[in-house]
Amino acid sequence: MSRKNVVVTGASGLLGRAVAEHFMDKGDIVTRLALTRASVDPAYTKLDLMDREAVEGFFATNKVHVVVHCAAERRPDVAEADPEKAAKINAAVPAHLAELARTRGFQLIYISTDYVFNGRNPPYEVNDEPDPLQSYGRQKRDGEIAVLAEQEKGAKATVLRVPILYGRVEYNAESAVNLLQDVVQDQSGKEYKMDHYQIRFPTNVEDVARVLYDLAHLDKPLPPILHYASPAPPMTKYDMTVIIAKHLGLPIEHIKSDAQRPVIKPGQTERPENTSLSTKSLKEIGVDTREELPFDQWWARWIKETKK
Repeated sequence: MSRKNVVVTGASGLLGRAVAEHFMDKGDIVTRLALTRASVDPAYTKLDLMDREAVEGFFATNKVHVVVHCAAERRPDVAEADPEKAAKINAAVPAHLAELARTRGFQLIYISTDYVFNGRNPPYEVNDEPDPLQSYGRQKRDGEIAVLAEQEKGAKATVLRVPILYGRVEYNAESAVNLLQDVVQDQSGKEYKMDHYQIRFPTNVEDVARVLYDLAHLDKPLPPILHYASPAPPMTKYDMTVIIAKHLGLPIEHIKSDAQRPVIKPGQTERPENTSLSTKSLKEIGVDTREELPFDQWWARWIKETKK
C-alpha cells in the first residue's frame, strides 16, 4: 500500500492515539493534531479546530491525503449540560472539514456513534433511520448530515459509526469501560448500582484503528456510511465489571446488579437500550471486521501489563 500523509484530529485522546500509532506503524506520515497536549508535547501539532481561519491555513500549507476526524465531545452528560458548546466540535467542525475535503481533495473519515439510534430496533444497518435520544446523538447526527451533504457534492467523505470504546488508557476516565476498573478497585465499603439492563458492544480502539487504516488504503471509493463494532457477544456494564474483577482478583459484593429499565432523573442523559451495529457493509467492501483479542483476553493482558 502507498504511503500517505495522514492527519488525525483529537490525536491525544484514547481513539486518536491508537489511530495515529497504527498508521505510523504501517509507514504513513502522520500529523497528530491536538490543542492542550501540543503545548507540552512536541509530538503533537497545535490546532484549534474551532478556529476556521487557522484550520484553513493549516490545510492550505500542508499536503494531506487523509483526515481521520476523532476529535469530539464524547461525554453525553457534558454534551447535554452545554449543548451549544459541544455542538461546535461535534457538528460544526466536521461540517467544515467536509467542506475542505471537497475543496482540497483529501479523504475525510468522520468518526460518529451508535448513539444516533434510539436503541429500540437493533441491529442497525447503515441506511436505517437515525433517531437520537439526547444532545450528543443529535450533534453527531448533525455532523453526519453535513459530511454526507459534502459527499454528495463530490467530497471523498465517509462516516464510520462505532459503539462504546475501550483500550490502553492514560487514565481510566478516558473510557466509560475502563472507568469500571476504578469502581471494582474501590474497596472502601461504598456500594454501587451497576446497569444490567442496557446492552453494550465494547470495542477496542486498536481494532477501530486497524479498520480505519484499511479504509484509508482501500483502492476503491468508500460508501457514505459504515459501521464497525466488536463481533463479541453483547454485554451490560455489570457483565463488564464481572470480567474486570476476575482479572483483578477482587470481590464485587459492593457492586449491585441493576436489571431494571433506567429511570431518567433530572440532570441525567438517556442512553439507548441496544444499538447493535451491523458490519455487513464493511464486510462487503472487503474489510476485516474481526477483533484482535476478545474482551476477556484483552483485560487479562492489560491488567497483567499494568500490574508490573
